[in-house]
Amino acid sequence: MAGQMTNERSRYGLLVSSLGAALLAGSLFLPWYRVSVTEAGASSLGHLGSRVAAQLGGGGLGSLHGTVAALAGHQVGTLTAEQALSALTVILLVLAGLALVDALLPLTRSGSALPAGAGGAVVLLGIVASGCVLYRMIAPPAPAGELVALSLREGAWLSLIGALMVALGGMWPARLPAIAPAETFGNDIWASLTSGPTTTR
Repeated sequence: MAGQMTNERSRYGLLVSSLGAALLAGSLFLPWYRVSVTEAGASSLGHLGSRVAAQLGGGGLGSLHGTVAALAGHQVGTLTAEQALSALTVILLVLAGLALVDALLPLTRSGSALPAGAGGAVVLLGIVASGCVLYRMIAPPAPAGELVALSLREGAWLSLIGALMVALGGMWPARLPAIAPAETFGNDIWASLTSGPTTTR
């Protein structure tokens, strides 16, 4: 029974790592960033609109300024990691693929004990992936300088969760503490609790 529990405990960690790798890969195609126009961007668009309106005769110039100014701070679109982080997306996909292979291959050995060191690389892969994701969460790219601002969306958080699952699954304890058989102490303890007090003469 102890050997069986040890085997199951190891497989649980590898299963967590494989699910984390799949989550990491899939979340790269979800919205990572919310794109909004900054005040500087709205001002630049306003100046550009003024020039265009002046060349066209100036009709509706006031309403144009109001429309452009209203864009400041509002979401105008989203970016996935694939769109905003082309090179890093490839790196994260490779890391997720390697972690998935390293975690799933030992799991295919059903009915037999896991080999020593099975899934050992997933810890390193998960840590590297977590570092890459955190870097782009803290320092997002600037696709248009100061004209637009990027804020985090759910894809970035799901990628971080997936990368952490990869690493934590590899750190899952491979062995459970040994449990002493019940007959070693259970019967004696129960007997001592149920027996009446002893009297001395």
